[in-house]
Amino acid sequence: MDLNNILTFIAVATLLVVSPGPNGFLIAKTVPLSGHRAGLANIAGFVGAFYVHGTLSIFGISILLVQSANAFFVFKMLGAAYLIWIGIKAFRNALSQSSAETNVVVEHQKKSISLKNAFYEGFLTNTLNPKVSVFYLAAFPQFMSVDGSALSAYSLVTAHSLVNVVWFSAMVFTLTKVKSATQHPKFKVWLNSITGVVFIGFGTKLALAKSS
Repeated sequence: MDLNNILTFIAVATLLVVSPGPNGFLIAKTVPLSGHRAGLANIAGFVGAFYVHGTLSIFGISILLVQSANAFFVFKMLGAAYLIWIGIKAFRNALSQSSAETNVVVEHQKKSISLKNAFYEGFLTNTLNPKVSVFYLAAFPQFMSVDGSALSAYSLVTAHSLVNVVWFSAMVFTLTKVKSATQHPKFKVWLNSITGVVFIGFGTKLALAKSS
């Protein structure tokens, strides 16, 4: 595969990764509440979803979403519902933390997410995100090798994944360094409240977006 082609793809993928979106807000929510390992599990979920989207694009299965308006609508609404659900959970956590500030240790243990659940949150957030699907349907094929080699196509998915790992790992460890400042119960209430607003906003925007 041409080096210029790979570098151009990496530049496009980098813009996608660093642009504000659900992934960054999910990391910002997870690390202060559950630690860096849960944040890294989120990232592993992101990567797993990229390989799902990449595989569907490489083998042409996901083209059905483009050809069928109804199928894409259902997929879009599932993604919107999931993002809104995360937002509602964050609001519920904010309310429960606000009413239980006197028992900080118990509350922290109660609201920490397991590594498995952190992985699934990251995986589903990206698997059900039509914007990631569109990237792999519209932009990704433009960079695939003309010989149609699956190996070369997966190298692009790997490049996208590595950019994602580097960017969000830096975010995870940056948040970990200031974790002591984020352990105050009032900060957690504020964080969950902001997370709730953002994810419900993302979900609502996605649900109302017109298919093109």
